[in-house]
Amino acid sequence: MKVDVLLGLQWGDEGKGKVVDVLTPNYDMVTRFQGGPNAGHTLEFEGQKYVLRSIPSGIFQGGKINVIGNGVVLDPALFKQEVEALEASGHNLTERLFISKKAHLILPTHRLLDAAYESAKGSSKIGTTGKGIGPTYTDKISRNGLRVGDILCGFEKKYKAAIERHKEILSHYNMQYDLEAIEKDWFAGVEKLKQFQFIDSEFVVNDYLSNGKSVLAEGAQGTMLDIDFGSYPFVTSSNTICAGACTGLGVAPRNIGEVYGIFKAYCTRVGSGPFPTELNDEFGDRLRNLGHEFGSVTGRPRRCGWVDLVALKYAVMINGVSQLIMMKSDVLDDFDTIKACVAYKVNGEETDEFPFDITEGVEPIYKELPGWKTNMTKMKSESEFPEKFNDYLDFLEDYLEVPIKIVSVGPDRQQTIIRYVNQ
Repeated sequence: MKVDVLLGLQWGDEGKGKVVDVLTPNYDMVTRFQGGPNAGHTLEFEGQKYVLRSIPSGIFQGGKINVIGNGVVLDPALFKQEVEALEASGHNLTERLFISKKAHLILPTHRLLDAAYESAKGSSKIGTTGKGIGPTYTDKISRNGLRVGDILCGFEKKYKAAIERHKEILSHYNMQYDLEAIEKDWFAGVEKLKQFQFIDSEFVVNDYLSNGKSVLAEGAQGTMLDIDFGSYPFVTSSNTICAGACTGLGVAPRNIGEVYGIFKAYCTRVGSGPFPTELNDEFGDRLRNLGHEFGSVTGRPRRCGWVDLVALKYAVMINGVSQLIMMKSDVLDDFDTIKACVAYKVNGEETDEFPFDITEGVEPIYKELPGWKTNMTKMKSESEFPEKFNDYLDFLEDYLEVPIKIVSVGPDRQQTIIRYVNQ
């Protein structure tokens, strides 16, 4: 068997959690391979709404193993909050959630460093969520990090050394903080972590594959936030692309199977950074309100705009996407005209390739398509789609050269339509 990978193709918030939940019955194991608690995956079913930060979105489907992989950075305090919220809803996690020993820990001082670094940037702020993600990955790469497995071996000494090093860095910034208050919640989180089994996840995942069991890898954030291929420097601190599943789980490239690429029928972005198709007008406000575009973790309003097919095709190429999944189609139900960016004008020249720098001088070139003016939220099958919506799907598939396998017409897991059922 191979690992199927599901990831976002835009600037995050594409709806990955819902689709993982829908697909989980087809798999034996669901894994997270990168990112941290800055990623909020929202799921709605049976009248309930859940927001997952670090726990894989397959956790609600009974009998499935869920693994937090080595590529994830984990905050014990936030993990404890997340687990307790799920337990209060009647979900027992200890028998089906496992954590890689090699996953790195977000320390209390990582959050403080995040705030200090962001403040020092002034008007050049990246727009981080302040969760300590960047500083944790920095320590990981500089070989100064603490890992989950360290909790079991010489933890106190390693923790103290890391904190002292961080305090020395913080002494160069003009900020006040109460470390003792932060540490109280953090160490309570460590005790909660100890209730779960720490595993050598690379062996567990590969054993599953060797025994013919199926694995789904769940990405966080989106391709355009990838540290190497995103809109640098306005990116996250990990590899959000398909290749990140190999390093974030310990699986060989030859063991990657289907690559599901998720995108919205329009486009959104949170925080700072370039956004060529952003709409700072009534249409942008309309998309935000109709799509309830506010961060599931931060609550921040998302910037909204038309779908960017130049960036999307680039993401399809980088990830080797084999199947597309379009989310929030219903948000466009009442638009008379829908626009799609099919090229950029950069310094007066037209291109359909994603350029090195999109921070300025990039003008989107749009194709206009007629809206379908139909409420799709109650539809149950592809046969109910209005003609103009099918035309929109055909246009996207022709441009992206990949089939759109799944269409979402609402937030609930039941509002998910699988196409090409008989093909």
